[in-house]
Amino acid sequence: MSNPNLYPLKFDTIFKEKLWGGTKIKDILGKDFSPLSNCGETWEISGVKGDLSKVSDGTLAGKTLPELIELYKGDLVGNQVYEQFGNEFPLLIKFIDAAQDLSIQVHPNDELAKARHNSLGKTEMWYIFQADQGSHLINGFNQPITKEDYIAHLENDTLLNILNKQEAQEGDTFFIPAGRVHTIGKGLLLAEIQQTSDVTYRIHDFDRKDDQGNKRQLHTEEAIDAIDYKSFTDDKKPSKAVINEAVQLAQSAYFETNYLHCTTELKRDHENLDSFVIYICVGGEGEIAYAGSSAKICMGSAILLPRIIKNISIQTNFEVKLLETYVP
Repeated sequence: MSNPNLYPLKFDTIFKEKLWGGTKIKDILGKDFSPLSNCGETWEISGVKGDLSKVSDGTLAGKTLPELIELYKGDLVGNQVYEQFGNEFPLLIKFIDAAQDLSIQVHPNDELAKARHNSLGKTEMWYIFQADQGSHLINGFNQPITKEDYIAHLENDTLLNILNKQEAQEGDTFFIPAGRVHTIGKGLLLAEIQQTSDVTYRIHDFDRKDDQGNKRQLHTEEAIDAIDYKSFTDDKKPSKAVINEAVQLAQSAYFETNYLHCTTELKRDHENLDSFVIYICVGGEGEIAYAGSSAKICMGSAILLPRIIKNISIQTNFEVKLLETYVP
């Protein structure tokens, strides 16, 4: 390890109250979101302007993610990541608790997001780590659709008839490319890995009203050019864990994600990876050991492993379940 000032980084959680949020962030993850009345999202690692993650412990406590990147550049994020993104961190890590269905929505791709918002697009993935019985989500269309078909269904209030509703259970993974119409359904607690973007086009909100009796804004016109109207292909992966081995869950140009279910020591070698690595704990607890030291990780937490830490050992007294994600 060439830079002694860097170590596995933990960040203060950013809590987000939402119209559809619940209490699982506290009840299951043990995170106190008071004084908020609910918590729909926690942002665990964020480079989004206005919601910048700050280091929570160690000698770098209080520094924001962009400040760290400016200081350590490729040593922190990887040379190829720094060349592409500069001081912008490319991924956003969240936990989401849907006590109600979220709005039906779509996110623009890189090209459209850049032109309209000077932003990255938003390709994302979800890992379901708790699901109430009968929980569902919407993932694309259930039939081939044209733009004209979509507009007609929108005008006739029959949009739900053409959307693909899928059951979601603990351990399921869903990959949601930019342009796909989707929503997270009631009763789901999940981890989300996405491009760094907060651009969402809301196309249907079930006629909900906020505490002041107002309906939330829809982005009907903006969404029309953002939607991918191609027939839905199933990007759901059911749980297929292999104990003490890495199982790939998602592969894209933006991020790759593996699932690790460890009951004994598991060594990970990142010598050939020119990227930071993020570990998100979705069950149990353990430690990430490196260069004579270690960092604890427990359910509901996330750790950013700097690029210069190339070899680690994941250790647990019982079991730990992790998502491992990085920029390919």
